[in-house]
Amino acid sequence: MNMIDVGGKDVTLREAIVEGMIILKPEVLKAIKRGDIPKGNVLEAAKLAGILAAKKTSGLLPLCHPIRIDYAGIEFSLAKDRVRIKTTVRGIAKTGVEMEAFTATAVAALTIYDMCKALDREAEISMIRLIKKTGGKSGAYFRKR
Repeated sequence: MNMIDVGGKDVTLREAIVEGMIILKPEVLKAIKRGDIPKGNVLEAAKLAGILAAKKTSGLLPLCHPIRIDYAGIEFSLAKDRVRIKTTVRGIAKTGVEMEAFTATAVAALTIYDMCKALDREAEISMIRLIKKTGGKSGAYFRKR
């Protein structure tokens, strides 16, 4: 096993957008909206946890390069039975920021689960996927489906 040698690559602006979701009972979503979850503000905690996770990605994934992140943002959309998580990460680097966006999304979803598990043990984290990637030698990627 080796880290990929990125020494000869150009530094470019990189961006990745990853989305995921957590499916919850409708009454739990209502409690989140009302701010009635015993552990506190679910979405603010999930946002902070996700951003922190993006910053620590290279310490979690053994062959992931440590990179400077210039921006990490997480948005939530609430529906009747789910929270959609959309993470955007940007940085000027020699390698992409996809893993940071994936890690942030996953940890945000895990935080929501942790904060709501007493109310819904059947919550389901799913559909964590790359939506967009720009920058670097391989060019842009946009999910088609």
